Amino acid sequence: MSKTFSDLGIQSELQKKLSSLKITKPTNVQEKTIPLLLHKKEDVVALAKTGTGKTAAFGLPLLQLVDTENTEIQTLILAPTRELGQQIHANLISFVPENSKISIASICGGIPIKPQIERLKQATHIVVATPGRLADLISRNAINIKKIHYFVLDEADEMVSALKTEVDKIIKEIPKTRRTFLFTATMPGTIKQLIQNYMSKHVIQVEADMETVANKGIEHQYVVVDPIEKLEVLLYFLNSQEGKQGIIFCKTKAAVNKLAKKLAINKFSSGAIHGSLTQGIRDRIMGQFREGHIDILVATDLAARGIDVKELSYVVNYHLPDTYEAYIHRSGRTARAGAKGLSLSIIQKEELEEIPEFEEDLGIVFKEYKKADSQSIEENNALVWAKKIFKTKPNKQVSEPFKSKIKTIFHHLTKEELIDKILADHINNTTTAASKTTKKNK
Repeated sequence: MSKTFSDLGIQSELQKKLSSLKITKPTNVQEKTIPLLLHKKEDVVALAKTGTGKTAAFGLPLLQLVDTENTEIQTLILAPTRELGQQIHANLISFVPENSKISIASICGGIPIKPQIERLKQATHIVVATPGRLADLISRNAINIKKIHYFVLDEADEMVSALKTEVDKIIKEIPKTRRTFLFTATMPGTIKQLIQNYMSKHVIQVEADMETVANKGIEHQYVVVDPIEKLEVLLYFLNSQEGKQGIIFCKTKAAVNKLAKKLAINKFSSGAIHGSLTQGIRDRIMGQFREGHIDILVATDLAARGIDVKELSYVVNYHLPDTYEAYIHRSGRTARAGAKGLSLSIIQKEELEEIPEFEEDLGIVFKEYKKADSQSIEENNALVWAKKIFKTKPNKQVSEPFKSKIKTIFHHLTKEELIDKILADHINNTTTAASKTTKKNK
């Protein structure tokens, strides 16, 4: 029989708020961790997939444990990116019961620091932070975390690699007597080292739905391409997913910019995010993506942390990730909340030998995505071209006399005849261009 939040020890006021949010049944990770955080004294390591309700798993008990009479910071929650930090902060705020005196502050990078310094002068019980901004505030003596009781590391596997220096600095500032709760989707060696160095010897470890670390609702596919056809294969796939939302992952910021530009040229509804963009631009693009104004997001791994769009249909690995952990985080963006999803890796021949290694380590099975034949690719390119023309805005600077001359040339053609001629010209031009490219490569 499934448990209720009451069974787990969650107070009635929090239950009422959850009910108003239509959250009535605990997830597996919540069932396993909430009682530990509420009723035990040990540190906890929770291995759980992305999108399984981890924020509520640590957020609900920590809200319940707040002493509102104590105005000092009692809980510190670290997240690797501002997007994830904001998401955690928003979720915690939504869980807070009506008329509660609990105060939660978000101090993440990418926005002015002075308002955050002013905010921290007020009574604050819980702080959600990114490591870089928190380390900066510590160096300015603008925050006191020396008396916290609870320390949470969310998406810890990302922080101990890309943000290790900042995390080490923060851990030196917090009391040794605190309880530490670590949440991660994977358990690489760096996480094991962090557990050994910074957590108690009697740490409790739990796993939630981890028979396989990969989400069972995801279909994993790969397609082998020559470098010259990589973009064409991607465009063919994207056309097949028209009207659906997805993320394309690239290894570098430069690759993200280059691919996003090519998608924009071909009139795909897309945007790009990576660490070098200003936070304002990242927020605007993420807002457009969440609201469905953009169908495709091109992103680097770290920039994509914190993306919580429930109905993503697919992810594309335009470049295969370097680690199995990164693949799990990428593919975990789709098939959330019991939905189905697709993870497609576009690889080159020399990468094919890595597929069995990913299968063995992650306990998944890849299927080969059938690459379209030359005719299908040609037809797809023509569809992309046609959509590009359809979405092109008229040039209002063209003079009416010149426009009249063009209209005179096409005046006697029917709509069907005009389409036939334009299409034939496009195919002839692309065939000629392809022939020249082939000769050049030879």
